Amino acid sequence: MSTNYNALKQECYKANMELNALGLVIYTFGNVSAVDRDNGVFAIKPSGVPYEELRPEDIVILDFDNNVIEGKLRPSSDTKTHAYLYKNWSDIGGVAHTHAMYSVAWAQAQQDIPIFGTTHADHLTSDIPCAPPMSDALIQGNYEHNTGIQILDCFKDKGLSYKETEMILIGNHGPFAWGKNAAKAVYNSKVLETVAQMATLTLQINPSALRLKDSLIKKHYERKHGKDAYYGQ
Repeated sequence: MSTNYNALKQECYKANMELNALGLVIYTFGNVSAVDRDNGVFAIKPSGVPYEELRPEDIVILDFDNNVIEGKLRPSSDTKTHAYLYKNWSDIGGVAHTHAMYSVAWAQAQQDIPIFGTTHADHLTSDIPCAPPMSDALIQGNYEHNTGIQILDCFKDKGLSYKETEMILIGNHGPFAWGKNAAKAVYNSKVLETVAQMATLTLQINPSALRLKDSLIKKHYERKHGKDAYYGQ
């Protein structure tokens, strides 16, 4: 029985256009995907299509094993990373990858982004992790698939939960973010870029700046998340 994926394509298209509108991508670099768990598929931007030319019907539908279900164009070169995350993290509904300047700079520096302020703590309670550069063996193998492995390994090594920390830097590469849907993945990508810029400026002003104290981290995170959340702007 055929399935109509128009709504999923529209969600993915809108998220990709928002990624571009927010200035988080360079030319055709960057992508967002959206998942349909009921049908075991996800939608992703096609490779190499300029944003000003992108149309909803161009969006490609694939299963979690990277088989194209619908679409005439070649899917994003990062498709296998998205598929690996969807296959292993059952509670995410959207994934985004950008080439935003400050996020990439921290990734190239191979540094976690310290939790310096309340903007950071409003969204997560940990430093934003930076996965170590991929080994030569993984680089020479199934690179994009192995990027997914790299992300999961980093979360395991650092003892982080993907449900709480919805973003990561890939050493020497750039950021990935995810969320309950494609729009939240874009939102988290913008938060990551903003926090990266704030951290950069903080260290320029005071190279010895201290991390936010635990009581403030707890207060700011819990007032926006969980059963007793009350804050909104």
